[in-house]
Amino acid sequence: MYALFDDAGKFLAGRVMSEADSSMQIELDSGKRVKVKAANVLLRFDKPQPAELIAAAEKRATEIDLDLAWEFAPEGEFSFVEFARDYFDAKAGPEAQAAALFRLFEAPHYFRRAGKGVFKKAPEEIVKAALLAIERKKQQAAQIEGWAAELVAGQCPPPVREQLYKILFKPDKNAPEYKAVVEAAKRSQRAPLDLLKAAGAISSPYQFHWRRFLFETFPKGYAFPPLEAPAARDELPRADVAAFSIDDSHTTEIDDALSVRGLGQGTVTLGVHIAAPGLAITPDSALDKVARERLSTVYMPGYKITMLPDAVVQAYTLTEGRDCPAISLYVTIDEATLTVQASETRLERVPIAANLRHDQLDDRITEASLQGDAPADYLFAPELAFCWRLAQSLKAAREVVRGKPENFNRPDYNFRLEGNDAEPDGSETVRITERRRGAPLDLIVSEAMILANSRWGGWLAELGVPGIYRSQASLAPGVKVRMGVKPAPHAGMGVAQYTWATSPLRRYVDLVNQWQIIACARHGRTAALAAPFKPKDATLFSIISAFDGAYSAYNGFQSAIERYWALRFVEQQGLAELDAAVMKDGLVRCNHLPLVFRALGTESLPRGTHVRVRVTGIDLLTLDLHASLAARLDDLIAEEAVADEEAEAEEAPAGALTLAIDVADAAGAADTAQSDRGATPPAAA
Repeated sequence: MYALFDDAGKFLAGRVMSEADSSMQIELDSGKRVKVKAANVLLRFDKPQPAELIAAAEKRATEIDLDLAWEFAPEGEFSFVEFARDYFDAKAGPEAQAAALFRLFEAPHYFRRAGKGVFKKAPEEIVKAALLAIERKKQQAAQIEGWAAELVAGQCPPPVREQLYKILFKPDKNAPEYKAVVEAAKRSQRAPLDLLKAAGAISSPYQFHWRRFLFETFPKGYAFPPLEAPAARDELPRADVAAFSIDDSHTTEIDDALSVRGLGQGTVTLGVHIAAPGLAITPDSALDKVARERLSTVYMPGYKITMLPDAVVQAYTLTEGRDCPAISLYVTIDEATLTVQASETRLERVPIAANLRHDQLDDRITEASLQGDAPADYLFAPELAFCWRLAQSLKAAREVVRGKPENFNRPDYNFRLEGNDAEPDGSETVRITERRRGAPLDLIVSEAMILANSRWGGWLAELGVPGIYRSQASLAPGVKVRMGVKPAPHAGMGVAQYTWATSPLRRYVDLVNQWQIIACARHGRTAALAAPFKPKDATLFSIISAFDGAYSAYNGFQSAIERYWALRFVEQQGLAELDAAVMKDGLVRCNHLPLVFRALGTESLPRGTHVRVRVTGIDLLTLDLHASLAARLDDLIAEEAVADEEAEAEEAPAGALTLAIDVADAAGAADTAQSDRGATPPAAA
């Protein structure tokens, strides 16, 4: 005797070797013996052989018309045996019965399973809906097949092009567009990105990087809702100063300005004046919600996405010729020894006498002119000379705490795009110029901002008002800057505590800290009760978390798009060879461009070795520069400098394109641009 049984939804048949009350011992055609519960045995038969029965039943099952079967099936529950006798004939044998079982079991949209071998026909509306779904699935499969064929043939279907960034970076693996790309990649034995590029889905590498960033970071677009800039609520006194800012000509968010009083009198008062949108924008207001959603201005060569609407920025930015609401830190300094004696914070209107511009003055405001060794034919020459002396003194004091000098041996770079005054499209001519780190104007601004951020951080702590701090436990490799709500030393800066409070027009953390500082200026010792954010306020932690994520994404994009323009510069200038310094593991840093890349043949060279490399290829989509060693130059650069550069390279690697599309699916067959030093953003912004 033979038996057909249900093995977890799979039907098997074999010879009955023994039988008990509740189970059977059955031998399969393979010779394997299995113990089967009696309840799972659905059919007993003497002939034909089990394999013959199953083969014949599967073939005969395809002859059963499901529509006809459903129409004439009983309304109540019925067994497959009853169904076979009704559908075929009253003497339906084991073969017909097994065919009925197989057909009923594989059509749950027509017949629901009511037990072992027992079924009940589904309601008519369920059947219709299921049939529609099956038909849609067939059509979708045909659509996927058609799209995959087009991609393999080098053509990109419009629906795939429209879903390009979602397919590559945030795929819905059930979407037909995604499935078509995976299927085409399998057939063509190509990586998805190569496949899509060859099919014309990516016509512009620049637009690819830009649109990807917007897709991931601003999925709803970056236009602002209609918002007006409220006026400062306080009646502010007018400061008796003539303040000046120092920025690039393209900077519109002028957050900070300086003033100097008392030169030649033995005691000098340095004023650090910070734009005060916090005097007008209140927490949880419409403007606050916009700023909190964006968290920072996004900078890139030739363009930027501001944290606040331009009209709002213009209302609070420190524009020359205006009395601007500001938070001022006045620091009293001994003119001879340059020691800081006291500090005071005021809320006031500050007259901005001038907006000085780096790019117009860097060649004139030099160390020689500031020291009196060259003509000082520019505004605020005496004040800038004092600020230069003070900046050097402050920097030296920080370096004592820091334990080693700050390294300014590698330049920063300015990017200029020519040929388009609007949003870049990637076709512009790029100009890249070097800007030496630690140049006088840079150092004057950065040391003044460090002084203000450190002093205000200490003041918040003294009054028991929470703020958002940046700290670094040590300068040991791998110890990163972290954000928190408690003051702690910043080893990299060489200060006891450090906040970000000097860029409230372009960083949300600074705006939050500004609200806290305003409360301190208004209420003094009772500020902790009046400040918008109280000690242990969970909101501060959520702001820190959101800011960290957004700021990292923005800086990652800025680094990537600057790398794009650096590679475009190499292309546009026709540079066949580049001079570079060896770092490690085949990585080299270009001497006069912001590029780190691998160069074949440099793997065994000592770090610091100067080399000339031959450019063998550029991929603007993956942002790769391919190069090989052309010649070894004689000199070596300082070991310490290379070590510092390697650390920076680890923070901002050469940058391969990371896709979210599951490559395994297709392979089945094949501290940032705005530094802790408080420096101004990139000139192109």
